[in-house]
Amino acid sequence: MKINQIAVTLYTVRDFCQNEKDLFESLKKIKNIGYSSIQISGVGLINPKTIKSMCEDLSLVICATHEPNEQIINNTDEVINKLNIFNCEYSALPYPLNVDMKNLEEIDKFIEDINIAGSKFHAEGKVLCYHNHALEFQKAQNEIILERIYKNTDSRFIQGEPDIYWIQKGGQNPLMWCKKLDQRMPLLHLKDFIMINDQESFFAEVGLGNLDIKNIVKTATDSGCKWFIVEQDECNGDPFDSLQISYNNLVKYAVT
Repeated sequence: MKINQIAVTLYTVRDFCQNEKDLFESLKKIKNIGYSSIQISGVGLINPKTIKSMCEDLSLVICATHEPNEQIINNTDEVINKLNIFNCEYSALPYPLNVDMKNLEEIDKFIEDINIAGSKFHAEGKVLCYHNHALEFQKAQNEIILERIYKNTDSRFIQGEPDIYWIQKGGQNPLMWCKKLDQRMPLLHLKDFIMINDQESFFAEVGLGNLDIKNIVKTATDSGCKWFIVEQDECNGDPFDSLQISYNNLVKYAVT
């Protein structure tokens, strides 16, 4: 991992990205922390051309986006057009909204739909990725759902955006999944995992939890990861302070 591959998703500071003025101020703070790349996620209804102009003014690269699953499946061309505006190659499905993970028929229909969308992405030189939470580590017919998703999609059409916190939360090993998705994970979501009592976990800044960040980063690098994206779903304090802590700890593992 190189320093210029470290990015941050705006979802972490989504409460400060709902209008043009707040978004620009947030982007300036992110740039001042040291990040040079962002993932668009959780932003208000702001014209993509305006967002792109802001990023150009601040020399920020848009490395990826998140788009609602239904938008990706039903309005694929619109998503691709937005990526073209952003001069961006990657988008990820953030959550399988309205998919019953207890219903195998629904799961398989969802898998078929995203594979079709991914084929359209591929035809236009874009890459559709899948972002997991913990729910995909449930089993259907004795098979982990996330494994079923990757097994039954074309690796050219659906690639990975594994989230190391949710992999751990789902009872799996982030290192194993970085190896499993070798050459199929251009994006990686980085946050740390901390226990707050004997049953509950919470999101921690990178380096302040119990995940093996150093070896996760190394393994992901070996597996061809292009963008190492900091995400903290919830923060106990100022999210910009959390992003600063994560950046400071993550650059320790960067190479020149």
